[in-house]
Amino acid sequence: MFKDLWQQRVKLVEADLIKELRRTKSLDENLMRAMEYSLLAGGKRLRPILLMAAADAINGNGEKFITVADALEMIHTYSLIHDDLPAMDDDDYRRGKLTNHKVFGEAMALLAGDALLTLAFEVTLRQENVPHEILLTVLKEISTAAGAAGMVGGQVIDLHSEGVQIDLATLKLMHMGKTGALFKAAIRSGAILAQASEEKLNCLTRYAENFGLAFQITDDILDVTGDEKILGKPTGSDEKNRKSTYVSLTSPDEAKRLAKVAVDEALNSLENFGSEADFLRELVQYLIAREK
Repeated sequence: MFKDLWQQRVKLVEADLIKELRRTKSLDENLMRAMEYSLLAGGKRLRPILLMAAADAINGNGEKFITVADALEMIHTYSLIHDDLPAMDDDDYRRGKLTNHKVFGEAMALLAGDALLTLAFEVTLRQENVPHEILLTVLKEISTAAGAAGMVGGQVIDLHSEGVQIDLATLKLMHMGKTGALFKAAIRSGAILAQASEEKLNCLTRYAENFGLAFQITDDILDVTGDEKILGKPTGSDEKNRKSTYVSLTSPDEAKRLAKVAVDEALNSLENFGSEADFLRELVQYLIAREK
């Protein structure tokens, strides 16, 4: 049931992303090809699925907000394009395909990422049947998560931390921004769109924070132990770039323990929800068993 619903919604998101791209105008066809290349390259579609699952946990109608969910995937994809650039992580493969700059060149990859980021806000405003004040609140959530207080700020800490031994508190702060902020925005946005009470919004916020932590710790473990063919990207990139991770600062066993603690905390945050939050429960438990 869990995986069936996930796959059903992956297909829904991918079909809707194509629709939104077709509605988008560009002065240059090559730019659109570069945007499409990365946006439609597959992946877990985790952020849009989290948004819909959070809305499901409030009123059971998450697919109603697919348009905002699409926007989150555009922001995520922009961040991947930029992360892979030589000035950042300098990676050659993403999701089993050549990275955007390897196909279209560095300048076009930068611009494709910029275009996807700005398109995300246009697409958010295409969401129908949501009161304007709620949609503005969601826009603030997403823009804050994508900016200096979130993804960009986390990436800056990441760059400053290359080749430098940092402590666990700094590492956690970095990943709360770089990875966790958009997860949190996805879950909070889904809850806000579904008009959650303050109590339930707070519970889902705690879930989101621990979800992001468990996800990142597992990512660090997979960078050491994962199979490149399954992951669709090279392993060992953290060591190559001399980055501190949960594995390097502790140990593989301790990192697994920390991930389990985060999962348990996420589950505890859902104790006031019924079966409507089962997808979120199964998803966070799946995180620490995943292979990609």
